[in-house]
Amino acid sequence: MTTFNPQRRRMLGLLAGTAAVAAAGVSLARPVVVNPCRAAIPVRLLDSPWLKQAWAGIDPAGLWDCHVHLAGLGDGGSGIEIGPQLSSPLQPVQYAQRLFYMNAGCAHDAAGAVDAAYVARLLNLCDAMPAGFKVMLFAFERFHDTAGQAHPEHSAFYVPNAWAAKLARDFPARFEWVASLHPYHATAVDDLKLAIAGGARAVKWLPAAQGMDPADAKCDAFYRELAASGVPLIVHCGEEKAVKGSDTQAFGNPLRLRRALDLGVRIVVAHCATMGTDIDDDGALRPSFELFLKAMAEPRARDLLYGDVSAITLRNRQPAVIRTLLERRDLHERLLHGSDYPLPGILPLISSATLARAGLLPKAAVADLDTLREHNPLLFDFVLKRLLNWQGHSFSPAVFNTRRIFSGKRS
Repeated sequence: MTTFNPQRRRMLGLLAGTAAVAAAGVSLARPVVVNPCRAAIPVRLLDSPWLKQAWAGIDPAGLWDCHVHLAGLGDGGSGIEIGPQLSSPLQPVQYAQRLFYMNAGCAHDAAGAVDAAYVARLLNLCDAMPAGFKVMLFAFERFHDTAGQAHPEHSAFYVPNAWAAKLARDFPARFEWVASLHPYHATAVDDLKLAIAGGARAVKWLPAAQGMDPADAKCDAFYRELAASGVPLIVHCGEEKAVKGSDTQAFGNPLRLRRALDLGVRIVVAHCATMGTDIDDDGALRPSFELFLKAMAEPRARDLLYGDVSAITLRNRQPAVIRTLLERRDLHERLLHGSDYPLPGILPLISSATLARAGLLPKAAVADLDTLREHNPLLFDFVLKRLLNWQGHSFSPAVFNTRRIFSGKRS
């Protein structure tokens, strides 16, 4: 396996955070800010009882990580574009986010090789997984206005469908791809047909960053084509922190998906809408997660509405959300494993020890999980979620049988 050098030079400005951690009395023997991007998993760790427990009852061929992002600089013919909010030091929070993303993906800073390094690292991580395991690579569309015109100045980044599709063609044993198309664009339906014909397993929307309102009648033709094809729509609901578009946060309300459900579209709510608040039917402001559960319970959602469990273990999620998802075994057939890679590789975002203190993880598993994360954040995320437990409640193996949702009917 190959070791990849992170963008350490450009990360120096972020390392001040380690000094604050040290001042708080936390040991820095283990990396806490910069992903060390270690390669081969130690043999000792491969024999860990926690890893063995995680794979028990799981068919790797049925496990497709349904939430994986592509990233880069557009330096390798990928067509990736980085918007001004992520590329300028004058936007320090967003700029720092981009540096963390790239470090998490272990993309080294050699000129012309960043895009390739990101993909190579992802393949490296997949190769440590059993045969049959795959990741679903997200393309990412630009922000569009109500007339269907793209606005790069409001777009955090752009990942072309062609790049995601090419990687899936080149590495079919490990990669599938997910198209990103804006329903307001004049050629949206034709583009959707082409994407499906080209092997797209789903379509990804992030309404708060891309500017589509799922409740808008302008989406109907797109919805009808999706429903006819059986290809799912993966939609981010709830508050969006990582990517900013325009003033369209309200478009992430889970209840705005009713129009698509009524037209027969199969939908996956990213992160189960586990962050933020939205307006309920009575005008009250309620947690987006509550509205997700409300939508899941409606008759129109039967056999159509799902949620992925990506990002639910991040520090900005409440332990109560995890407990609810673990306890709601009636929903497990409709919950799907996703990692939100590269986020599991951003070390400050997830704390195994904090989850253990909340009673959600065995304390004895924390050391092995933390070591595993330094070598393989994809495997770490899977094992972490397999080990989550609350008073005897854990995720059913059905949560990790994701291929069944994405490998069905096509036009």
